[in-house]
Amino acid sequence: MNRIIASIAALGLYCSAFCQAPTPLQVETQSFLTGLSKPVGIHHMGDDRLFIVEQHTAEIEIYNTAGTFIGQFLDLGGTVATGNEQGLLGLAFHPQYTINGKFYIHRNNTSGTSEIIEYTVLGDPLTSNVADASSAVIILSMSQPYTNHNGGCIAFGPDGYLYIGMGDGGSGGDPENSGQTGTSLLGKMLRIGVTGNGTYFVPLDNPFVGDAGVLDEIWAQGLRNPWKFSFDKSTGDMWIGDVGQNAWEEIDFQPASSTGGENWGWRCYEGFHTYNTGGCSGAGSYDDPVQEYSHGSPYNFCSITGGVVYRGNEFPAMQGHYIFTDYCAGQLYSLKDNGGGGFDQLTVNASGNFGYVAFGEDAYGEVYVADLGGQIYRLVDPCDDVTPTISVSGGDLVCTTGPSYYWYLDGNILAGANASSYTPTVAGQYSCVVDNGAGCAVESNVIDYAFLGGILGCTYSEATNYDSAASLDDGTCLFDFINDCPADLDDNGIVNTADLLFMLGAFGDICP
Repeated sequence: MNRIIASIAALGLYCSAFCQAPTPLQVETQSFLTGLSKPVGIHHMGDDRLFIVEQHTAEIEIYNTAGTFIGQFLDLGGTVATGNEQGLLGLAFHPQYTINGKFYIHRNNTSGTSEIIEYTVLGDPLTSNVADASSAVIILSMSQPYTNHNGGCIAFGPDGYLYIGMGDGGSGGDPENSGQTGTSLLGKMLRIGVTGNGTYFVPLDNPFVGDAGVLDEIWAQGLRNPWKFSFDKSTGDMWIGDVGQNAWEEIDFQPASSTGGENWGWRCYEGFHTYNTGGCSGAGSYDDPVQEYSHGSPYNFCSITGGVVYRGNEFPAMQGHYIFTDYCAGQLYSLKDNGGGGFDQLTVNASGNFGYVAFGEDAYGEVYVADLGGQIYRLVDPCDDVTPTISVSGGDLVCTTGPSYYWYLDGNILAGANASSYTPTVAGQYSCVVDNGAGCAVESNVIDYAFLGGILGCTYSEATNYDSAASLDDGTCLFDFINDCPADLDDNGIVNTADLLFMLGAFGDICP
């Protein structure tokens, strides 16, 4: 017999395709501005400036992202109604503002009529901080039967068209049935094209163009008071926070692929629940919200404040979360696509704050929230400095440095595993949690660890000690090369590595 030819059996590990960081999100509010007068909008036009809309003084003021006051952009004081839900309510910059200097506001004039007005900036749009107050041109107006439920939010979509959220006209219970009346612009989401010369047009692909029973400007129906809506700057999806009547608040979601025409159900439905179904079609005729929130326990909502999807770079854990709140309850919640056709909800700040009325983004995707009492807060991730990751060293898993550690296997804590490294003894999904001792216990990425192989033994069928049950070769195979193979032996009659590799290629099943 010749000497044993060793085949080295190795332990293997790999990271699965879903190596993600399932970090539970926490969001804190960091004071940004104080002393404002009923701020209801936070906007940018692509640079470091933030334009703050104040409801009843009807002013638009400019600050930079460091919180420094730059100047007053526009003063419409004395030109707006100052009822509880009236005033200067919306602002949107033309997609080509840096070229044409055009922007649009939504206000209630002193008679309460809702107006969409086009303005032009004075001078160079890239540097000017003052609008031309004399440039105002009303492009669309809508009479209001009551003083509440005016909607107010306006925004340009990714398609370049201007979207206008209109409430049902007010009172309670939509006595005019505006939400379901196609010949009224109230209780709707409108979509128009603006020309930049004081006029608008109806996009030919609006869903009701050619339908004599529905006005051409209407994009979607069945809204009660879409106080705040927004577009996800990454996906183009639309999120609508629709204020409820007396029992349920709702969030409506329209994917970017939608061609419009949704009917969100009001006044037939409030959330998922029937409200007033007189004259309504069957339930299948309406589009459901993605979520509803009770006025009673456990949410105690009263007036939902639609939010924005975080797409900034400063806080990776917030990425992709739609963050929203309620005027009365004030906790911050998030919804995030779960990859299965739905959304997972988190309570990201449980402290609550009365009076949140608007979210906004700066040009960098960082998010702010305003309360009607005059403050604006910046949303931050307090655990952003704790970012544990797992690396592999030999057969060990090593977690990045932190004050204290906890290891998990398949979602279950491993008793006594509190060091920065861990040596797996069984296959499974491993993660570590680092606790910084200041309220942040953050989970790492997940490593899917496997032992590749099986029963040890000789796996070569040509060997004299072949083991048919073995699946992992242990290097014990013995071969009689003198009798069975035209081996090229060295002076001692022992097959060397080069000879073995040659024979493996040249003789296949005769030699190993």
